[in-house]
Amino acid sequence: MAYDFTRRGLIGIGMAAASLAVMSPAEAAVRALSARGAPRALNLLNTHTGECFAGTYWADGGYVPGALGEISKVLRDHRTGDQHDMDVKLLDLLTALRSTLDTHEPFNVISGYRSPKTNRILAASSHGVARRSLHMAGQAMDIRVPGRDLRLVHRAALALKQGGVGYYPASDFVHVDVGRVRRWEQVKRA
Repeated sequence: MAYDFTRRGLIGIGMAAASLAVMSPAEAAVRALSARGAPRALNLLNTHTGECFAGTYWADGGYVPGALGEISKVLRDHRTGDQHDMDVKLLDLLTALRSTLDTHEPFNVISGYRSPKTNRILAASSHGVARRSLHMAGQAMDIRVPGRDLRLVHRAALALKQGGVGYYPASDFVHVDVGRVRRWEQVKRA
């Protein structure tokens, strides 16, 4: 293997190292999979419909359109039947989370895509639903993982530093999204 120790080559190596240093752990995990050419797969179970997706959504250097369509169908708004494309960054986040948790169990999805109509209804009846929820953009999911303590799922999601993480122990789920990095916990009401 030939190495380029010219000034330009060393600057390139330095820039590559710097980009890895600012990369979130989730991005680094997904990039490592990509570098190995490894496919990305998920196992998702919609807890309301019982529908599943178990398969590869990224292979041979790109996202698999048919798989993305299946995922969007499984994660549709179960109240209205409305469907929306799920953000691939969210799928990649779940892949990194699955790796961190060292599990092949399905993510039990309590809420994936949420239509604006459903979100308005839920926000009017609950203090825990954001009026401009990222669920409406296919950028958020509420999940639990069989065989993994909810606190562990919460800590693993926080460690990825890849978006919002909400902890809802009374409702038995963790919210993950690909918005800005932030965290919150369910407020217990008396």
